[in-house]
This record gives sequence, structure tokens and C-alpha cells, in this order.
Amino acid sequence: MHKRQRPGMWFVLPAAALFVVFFAYPLLASMWQSLTSTSGGVATFVGGQQYARMLSDPTLIQSLINAGTILIVQVPIMIALALGLAYVLNQTWLKFKGGFRLIYFLPAVTTLVAYSVVFRVMLTTDGGAANQVLGLVGIPPIDWLNNPIWAMVAVIASITWRWTGYNMVIILAGMQSIPAELYEAAKLDGAGRWTTFTRVVVPQLRPVLIFTTVTSTIGALQLFDENFILTGGGPSNATLTPVLYLYQVGFKQFDFGYASAIAWLIVVITAVISVIQFWLMRERGEKRGGPTRRIGARAEREGADSR
Repeated sequence: MHKRQRPGMWFVLPAAALFVVFFAYPLLASMWQSLTSTSGGVATFVGGQQYARMLSDPTLIQSLINAGTILIVQVPIMIALALGLAYVLNQTWLKFKGGFRLIYFLPAVTTLVAYSVVFRVMLTTDGGAANQVLGLVGIPPIDWLNNPIWAMVAVIASITWRWTGYNMVIILAGMQSIPAELYEAAKLDGAGRWTTFTRVVVPQLRPVLIFTTVTSTIGALQLFDENFILTGGGPSNATLTPVLYLYQVGFKQFDFGYASAIAWLIVVITAVISVIQFWLMRERGEKRGGPTRRIGARAEREGADSR
């Protein structure tokens, strides 16, 4: 029996080796490094001092506040837009659906650096396309990238532009898998468009919405490219995110022990928020699932009667 299993072990060995070299070892090395402090090229074990240092680091706290702002403001707006666009593209009366899907999805395949540079050029205070459009309607130029509030608006707008179409395609795929019998049963019950959307479509999309929300949350907490290119984390750290701060600490200050501790903090925060989101959305789905289950049961009964 053991001899028969040996060929399978040889097939698994390359993947296992790659896992150990490129995932397990860096993970453990990062954990160990977060417990050390390097001085003069010599690493000294300091225990939890790097983690205790976070409590008195105002820059890190500011970066966490900025990430929380993006998470609370940008993610709901993006998911709502993606859900609305998917619902419209799922309508039978709409023509050229393939073209619309392509247009909305194109930003997702644009490279992060390229679209960030384009947004930076568009939002230039003097001569930028955004301020030129505002000037046509009599609005004075806005200092998009040098004002703390408008810089955050610019970062949120750029992220929303890029990722809304990506989430829309995922939600649309889930929407197209909803059985037609549920729509017919809702129509027989006298449900209008809004009632059908809130009582049938949204509950049926719960797993998809959980997936898009969790992945968007992870993306918001790991944001780096957009704010690095658009604002560099400024002005006055107004758009600094934890990952960008990690980069500054590790590759500008060469404090790799503290940078590793920040990385583990991001991992823990991401995991906790993802679990909380999953639990909250599951609980809401169970509470709102009653009307959907009743409609589904009616559709099943009508189908059985017709047979």
C-alpha cells in the first residue's frame, strides 16, 4: 500500500517545496523578524517591543484611520454601484449588453501604475482635465492632490473607477444564476421591481455579495499603488495607508523589524474585519431569507402542480 503511494508523493513534492520556500519560510521569517531589532547589522531579540511601539506611533494610527475611512466610504459605494449596474445589465430589454460589460470591465485590466498616472495628470490643479471641466460650469479649480480632503476624494474616486466593473461582472454572474421561477412567483405575488430586487435578488446574491465585500475590504486595507503614485501618502499623511507606511518604514528607514510587525498587524486586522463582515451578512441574510424562502416554496409547489 505504501509503495503505491510513493509516486503520488513525488508528484506532490515540487508543489510542497515551492510552498515551503516561497510561503511558509517567508511567513515564519517575518514573524521572527517582528520580534527582533536590528542595529549595526545585528538582529537582537526584543520580544513584543515592536508591537508595543505601535501604540505610541501617531503615523501608524493615522494610516489606520485613513484605511478605515476608505473602507467605510469607498467599499459600500463601489458595491452599490456594481450591484446597480449588474441589475441593469441583467434586464432583457437592454441591447448591446456585451459592449456595456466590456466598457465597465476595461478599467479592471488596466495596470495600476498606468491608470494612477492618468488620474494624477487629470487631477493636476493647473490645466488638469477635471478642473477644466469644472471651469466650463463656473466652478473654480480644486487643488485635488494637495488638499487633505480632496486628496482622499481623489484616491477613493480612482479606486472606485477601477474596481466597480470587476465586482459588477462577479455580481452579474451570480444574478444570472437566480432561477427564473423566483421572478415569476414574485410577479404572481404582486411584487413590484423594488420588492423583487430587495426580497428576491439581494437575498439570493448573499454569497456573492459576501465575497465581493470581503475581497474589497482586503483591497482597501492593502492599498498601496494608487495613493503612492497619486499623493505619495500626503498631504500631511492624509492619504497614508498602513501598507504604504510599511514600505516607508522598511525600505526608507530600513527598520525591517518594525515593518514586519506592521505587516502582521495588517494581517490580523484584515482577518478580523473579514470574519465580522461574513458573520454580519450571514445573520442579515438569515433574517431576510423568509420572504425568499416563501416565494421559492410557492414556485416549487406551482412547478409540482404543473407536472
